[in-house]
Amino acid sequence: MVSVSGKRGNGEGSIYPYKNGFAAYAWVTKPDGKRARKYVYGKTRAEVHDKWIKLHTEAKIGPVATSAPTLAQYLTYWINEVVEPNLRPLTAATYETAVRLYIVPFLGPKRLDRLTVQDMRGWLNKLADTCQCCAQGKDAKRPDDKQRCCAKGKCCRQTLSKRSVNDARTILRSGLTNAMVEERISKNVAQLVKVQRARRKKPNPWSVEEACAFLENAQTWRDNLYAAYVLVLVLGLRKGEVIGLTWSDVNPDAGELRIQHQLQRVRRRLLHTDTAKTEASEAVLPLPDICLTALRLRQKAQAAARTLAGDLWTDSDLVFTTRYGTPIEPRNFTREFNRRCDRAGARLIRVHDTRHTCASLLAALDVHPRIAMQILRHSEIAVTMEVYTHVPSADTRRALRKLGKALGGKQGKKGKDKPKQQPDADDQQES
Repeated sequence: MVSVSGKRGNGEGSIYPYKNGFAAYAWVTKPDGKRARKYVYGKTRAEVHDKWIKLHTEAKIGPVATSAPTLAQYLTYWINEVVEPNLRPLTAATYETAVRLYIVPFLGPKRLDRLTVQDMRGWLNKLADTCQCCAQGKDAKRPDDKQRCCAKGKCCRQTLSKRSVNDARTILRSGLTNAMVEERISKNVAQLVKVQRARRKKPNPWSVEEACAFLENAQTWRDNLYAAYVLVLVLGLRKGEVIGLTWSDVNPDAGELRIQHQLQRVRRRLLHTDTAKTEASEAVLPLPDICLTALRLRQKAQAAARTLAGDLWTDSDLVFTTRYGTPIEPRNFTREFNRRCDRAGARLIRVHDTRHTCASLLAALDVHPRIAMQILRHSEIAVTMEVYTHVPSADTRRALRKLGKALGGKQGKKGKDKPKQQPDADDQQES
């Protein structure tokens, strides 16, 4: 502040006429520890004086950056230096895609330190109303004879869902939070914007009877992926976890299974990575008899396939492979699951929805919620009880108790096809 003599002390800066207004500066400490001048500008002396006072306050609190990158520049740095080295490949790819397609085209040129709440609201509203087919030129990339909408002036209105818009905002909020940690900005404007929560779409999982029918059909047809279907239904394994399962993770003597790996295709690469997400994710799961039997059958089938393939066999420790020992593509696993649904006359559901079926089975079998939580590897009991558990009616529960083996019996609906040896899934690898 100005002293009694009317003179400013060292480092207090100066206000002076500049172009069509006024400017001022103050000496600040930068994040790298060096001292430098920081300038502020305005149309009137009073406006600049207020900014100058605010600048002095910030300088007393901590380091102040003397220059700021654009949002596009900072998010590029954040993705390359923070996200890629520390997050899972699929998560990092998701962040990069959201930044490239949904954030930078709208807010990229804005200076990082000049983003406002109004900018956030305008971006979210525009993002929700923008046709992504037009914005990304999807139709224009198709051959001329296959163009059908945006390239021909017929907008298909392929807008983002409310949940996707909220996810983009969450990713930007995470990036701005990192900018605050690095003392590039003083507040996170993305966090200050209130958004309406997207309604979660409730799954419609299989009933116990439908699950029995599906597994019975796969077993009757000697489907190469029968054991995989057993694991996703009984233990609730995710698709990436079951096709990434290794024999070293299976302990048949102890009747245990440890989930430590997953197989995912990320940016055109097939990655076999660790699953270490939480301590619960690494829990040892008990193997029911049906799972042990299915895995032993799978082990014999794989040994026979290895002998038949001869020199064409690719050695790996994977439990589920093609007839030549190569990994199963995630998309091909989904295709095989859908085909088996059709052949079994089962209602088509997503592979991930089998986790919901698993919880229903455990609840119907009166398995204690804590044990179900361990099998499903949830970190909170509330997730198990509120999201995944669909308790069947009393009649269904009584019917289930009459089954000799919940998923190994023959009470399910017969398949539509005749039994035969099912070919290995994913014989043709995706590029």
